[in-house]
Amino acid sequence: MKFVAEALNLSPIAAKRLEEKNILRQAFIKHPFFADVIEALKLDRKFGEFEEGTLIAKTVDGLEVVRGYPKIKRALTLHPTIKKHFRGEVVLEEKMNGYNVRVVMFGENVYAITRGGFICPYTTEKARMLINSDFFKDHPNLMLCCEAVGEESPFVPKEIYGVKTIDFYVFDIRDRKTNVALPIKEKEKLAEEYGFNLAPILAEVHVSKAHEVAKDVIEELGRKGREGIVIKDPKMKRQPIKYTTSESNCSDLSFAFRFFGEYGKDFMFSRIIREGFQAFEFDERDEEFKRRCLRLGEAILKAMVESIREVKEGRKVYDKMRLRFYDLEVFELFKEHIRRMGVSAEFSEPFEDNGSYVVWFYRYMKSTTDKIDYILRGNLWQ
Repeated sequence: MKFVAEALNLSPIAAKRLEEKNILRQAFIKHPFFADVIEALKLDRKFGEFEEGTLIAKTVDGLEVVRGYPKIKRALTLHPTIKKHFRGEVVLEEKMNGYNVRVVMFGENVYAITRGGFICPYTTEKARMLINSDFFKDHPNLMLCCEAVGEESPFVPKEIYGVKTIDFYVFDIRDRKTNVALPIKEKEKLAEEYGFNLAPILAEVHVSKAHEVAKDVIEELGRKGREGIVIKDPKMKRQPIKYTTSESNCSDLSFAFRFFGEYGKDFMFSRIIREGFQAFEFDERDEEFKRRCLRLGEAILKAMVESIREVKEGRKVYDKMRLRFYDLEVFELFKEHIRRMGVSAEFSEPFEDNGSYVVWFYRYMKSTTDKIDYILRGNLWQ
């Protein structure tokens, strides 16, 4: 706790309060793969100015604080929301569908920190292969805020980007101690210099026309099965806001209702509300509105019935993902990482594939399975 107090500039009493409220949690597993990290804790909740997911680490370089990624508020309408929150020009950036990762360097190695503040072995292995570490040698105070996307994601596997394995797309470059984001032009310049992928910039437009352009962009992204947009101030002085496509809302609902025992009502309800406001604002014709209604209803019912059928047939409900490792020690480390996260999971035996090892990751949805089984035995909904 002493190093946490020193790193966050807290009094011993305030640091003790963090411990008493169970806000601090171990952020990594001690292992030679994480050789530059001596100790690391993360904030499970916001504390003062420090965001949830903030990492506090004692490393070979000294004490390090990597701020958690700030939450982005959501727009339910494009007009007049954009006009109310921005001035002048705005940038419409694609919101890619993966998982949020902050990439930093401690000592001699790159580390990937997930949204919750864990140093993830699977993601770190990929980041060390794909991210140009010269960036951190030249800019040690900065962190790359990336979306990790692809078919071999352990959290959000997607085929829509044509990434067969996993790759990183930078959407922000921030000071890791202050969380101040670089202007978009500066981010683009650094990305070009160091060879980073960028989350696509889809338009730059004056705020007076932004809602019209955004509507067209959202409809086009929806046809491609993409997630949505983040609306940003080019200088990053104002907080961004996000907006999602109908297809993304329905995809989320399909996932949530398939595993309804694991996902809260707020998760489901909020996405239905998004659909209502979007349908109203987009002023759809009868046929378009009917297609939206069918898409929404199918997302809810089809996935849930699939889960009920599986349990009726004596099977467990699970999510299945293909992962790829280049070192079997990292595979063993990832298994322990998943266990410490409290995830009920099993892994297939790894098999070699062109110099790497492929593994199937089965995440069991115990709550959903148990609830369905309980109801199918004639018990009442509680």
